[in-house]
Amino acid sequence: MKIVLASSEAIPFAKTGGLADVASSLAKALAALGHDVWLMLPHYPRHPGGNPAGLPKIEPTGESIEVTIGSKQVAGALLQSTLPASGVKVLLVDQPSYYDRSGLYQQEGTDYNDNCERFVFFSRAVMEAIRRFDLRPDVIHSNDWQTGLIPALLEIEYGPLPGFEQAVSIFTIHNIAFQGRFWHWDMELTGLDWKYFNWKQLEYFGHLSLLKGGIVFAHMVTTVSPTYAREIQTEEFGQGMEGVLRSKSDRLVGILNGVDTDVWNPATDPHLVRNYSLSEGGIEGVAEAKAACKTDLQKRVGLPPRSEVPLLAMISRLTDQKGLALIIEAAPELRTLELQMV
Repeated sequence: MKIVLASSEAIPFAKTGGLADVASSLAKALAALGHDVWLMLPHYPRHPGGNPAGLPKIEPTGESIEVTIGSKQVAGALLQSTLPASGVKVLLVDQPSYYDRSGLYQQEGTDYNDNCERFVFFSRAVMEAIRRFDLRPDVIHSNDWQTGLIPALLEIEYGPLPGFEQAVSIFTIHNIAFQGRFWHWDMELTGLDWKYFNWKQLEYFGHLSLLKGGIVFAHMVTTVSPTYAREIQTEEFGQGMEGVLRSKSDRLVGILNGVDTDVWNPATDPHLVRNYSLSEGGIEGVAEAKAACKTDLQKRVGLPPRSEVPLLAMISRLTDQKGLALIIEAAPELRTLELQMV
């Protein structure tokens, strides 16, 4: 199959969170299965993700696009690269006034006022790039609210056009809390008829919701695990979208996120003080190397190097959604134990 995967970030080109890891590792895994995969994202020249020194070469394609955003025409250029250690072709949408900024989505913790415009442009740029390069995809896979307009564009505008006849859309929800909600007049930016601004499609309690658009118009909706797929259909975890998701439950599936074992591999990870694998050193070698890594971590974070004390670590954004409240609740009991925490 020919698959176009659209994401607002992907390593090593740009990263703020797990979406970037998943977008790239999924693209690589699909390519390894023999599919023809194209990954598309905005070009953020100030924000190489992962290892900036290992950023693949980015070159111009010589192709440009022009997109109607509300009442104006906005031009952009298409750049090209490849994902390392894969056959995945990467197209980056270059539009400096939208993407050459100090942050991907925010400045000093505040969302950019024109985020709707920025990602409406990106969504339309993806569709125009598909047409410009005559990709003729079987699947267009969009991710989170930043690309939530793409399934609507395919359904309403591009589906009947040459090259899109066989295309179906998949929309993945990585985090239901981020819903791309904007004031209703931003509907003008989408270029879609106001008739689609209704409670069954793009309207959400008087606002425009790009996440809701992705859910409603996609042929299939996926999320990051079977458990999360069930949870977000409940009032407790649905963040107000549970009704929409329940109405689409026949096309909602949870697929457990995987991990890129080329990157997260203790046998080759350059960040470990000692590499290890069962094939090289057996169980004893693994235990010895892991003990060395633990000691190195303790020294790095200023904890006493004590091999006999359990070391607990949590790697996360500092937000309640990640379960930090559970740690705070358990803190009094944890403090009675002899352990270290990072």
